[in-house]
Amino acid sequence: MHPLDKFQYCPACGSSRFETHNFKSKQCADCGFTYYANASAANVAFILNARDELLVVRRGKEPAKGTLDLPGGFTDMDETGEEGVCREVLEETGLRVEQAEYLFSLPNLYVYSGMTVHTLDMFFRCTVADTSTLAAHDDVAESLWMPLDRIDPSLFGLVSIRRGLQRFLDGKIKKDF
Repeated sequence: MHPLDKFQYCPACGSSRFETHNFKSKQCADCGFTYYANASAANVAFILNARDELLVVRRGKEPAKGTLDLPGGFTDMDETGEEGVCREVLEETGLRVEQAEYLFSLPNLYVYSGMTVHTLDMFFRCTVADTSTLAAHDDVAESLWMPLDRIDPSLFGLVSIRRGLQRFLDGKIKKDF
C-alpha cells in the first residue's frame, strides 16, 4: 500500500475529494491543496571506542523488537541531522556526542503503527569522550560494545542498518576513527 492511500481527507479543508495527483502527491479537488509524501529524515550513529569496538544496541520496541541496531532515530523539526543524531544518542545511550561527521545516506522503509514510512537514513561517524555513562534508555533494551570482526550485519533487524553497516565495514573503517 502506498503511504498516501492512508490519507482520505484533505488536511487543509477536510474534503473527501482528496485525490491522487501523481505518484508522490495527492491534491484536493475542492481547495487545490497539494500534499507531497516526502521521506522522513532519520539518523544513525557509528561510535567506536578505544578498543575498536562498535556501539550496538538492542531494539526494545517494534519494528524489529529484540534485534540489533545502531543508536539513532528520527530527526525532529527544526533540527539538523547532526543535532538529531547527538540528541538520539544521548536519549538512547546516555552518551554525549562531541562530534558528528556525516558519512552517507540510504533510503529505507520503516513500518510504524501499521503504516510504511519512507525515510532517508543519514549515517554519521560520532565521537564521544566519556563512555562511562553508557546505559540503555528510551526505546533501547540493551547497549553493548561489539568487536568489529564479530559484527554480522544479518543480525540487525532493519534493512537500511544492515546495508549501512555492511558499507561501513567494507570500507569506512579507519584506524584514526
